[in-house]
Amino acid sequence: MEKKIVRDVLFLSQVSKPASQEDLYLAKDLQDTLLANRETCVGLAANMIGVQKRVIIFNLGLVPMVMFNPILLSYKGPYETEEGCLSLTGVRPTTRYETITVSYRDSKWQEQTITLTGFPAQICQHELDHLEGRII
Repeated sequence: MEKKIVRDVLFLSQVSKPASQEDLYLAKDLQDTLLANRETCVGLAANMIGVQKRVIIFNLGLVPMVMFNPILLSYKGPYETEEGCLSLTGVRPTTRYETITVSYRDSKWQEQTITLTGFPAQICQHELDHLEGRII
């Protein structure tokens, strides 16, 4: 179900709690909300739809990638960029990494590891920051 985007900076600044299998429903809510905002949005974290759980979604090509309890394992190739956020107005400078490796649980609660490069890596890092309460 599509959810309203949270814009409360105090709420978004809180560190998200670990997700459990009871939170699997969030994948559908995040996917519906991402789709509804596809003109201006390429990724979401659960706190952006009002749920303080460690769940993110982002576009990996044409396929949305959902991650439960993602952990950034490694990163390399720092670069400077500017990003916008659906929860905030404008764009802000930030440092990102060209290549990252992330472990996570998928929608079947199976442990996975993926290496991302380029724009998908950048989007994933942005959403991971949301889980830590970091706002660009």
